[in-house]
Amino acid sequence: MVEEGSSMVAGLGEGRRAGGGRLSVIRVAVAQPTTVLGAVTNNIAAHTAAVQRAASDLVVFPEMSLTGYDMNAPTIAVDDARLVPLIGACRETSTVALAGTPVHTGAGRRGIGVLAVSGEGVEVAYVKMSLGKTEARYFEVGQVPAVIEVRGWRVGIGVCKDTRIGDHLERTAAQNVDLYVAGLVHAPGELSELGARARRIAATYKVPVAFAGFAGPTGGGFVQTCGGSGIWDSTGILLQQLGPEPGTVVSVEL
Repeated sequence: MVEEGSSMVAGLGEGRRAGGGRLSVIRVAVAQPTTVLGAVTNNIAAHTAAVQRAASDLVVFPEMSLTGYDMNAPTIAVDDARLVPLIGACRETSTVALAGTPVHTGAGRRGIGVLAVSGEGVEVAYVKMSLGKTEARYFEVGQVPAVIEVRGWRVGIGVCKDTRIGDHLERTAAQNVDLYVAGLVHAPGELSELGARARRIAATYKVPVAFAGFAGPTGGGFVQTCGGSGIWDSTGILLQQLGPEPGTVVSVEL
């Protein structure tokens, strides 16, 4: 199922940067691809299809969306040839896709990363700063917040637990962000937590929020996940939200 993007244009505060320049309109999508644990090639194909169907400037995917949420999931390098179809889809649609995967962080270490994929190639955009207890036994903590620029918008990036950690949020917001996005993995009974965090972030930092929640089964003990990917405006009003089904995507113009 694919949900059509909203035709509304949601405001961002007064629509101006601190320096006075007016922001352009940006179409943001959140996606819940069907992810099969360990089936990286098939998972990349699902991401590629989501990008094509979203036809948006920015598409946000869940935590570890390329591999499935598993502590032993393989790292994916920026030059992995399997990513070529996704790069091609981003080129065709002028999209930046933020996809989740373990990444190399140097000297044999790994982090829970976010790859920024565009028509120009792939780079590691961010490494998760706030790890859970189990994650900390397998992954290295990211040290710095991350902001990328898409259509003149400064996009702050988080991953799951980051979205409730004040230090991460404060340091990210301090980078003069215009939009905050994150990929998450939550159990079905935790759906309300996504909305609560999104509204809190929007109210505190006066920016829209886009969360991509994992949908369907994955690893790490999650037989099912909540989905519920959504986009909230800078006042915390929910603009669009998906259900629990995998294989869906929705977009909104901000």
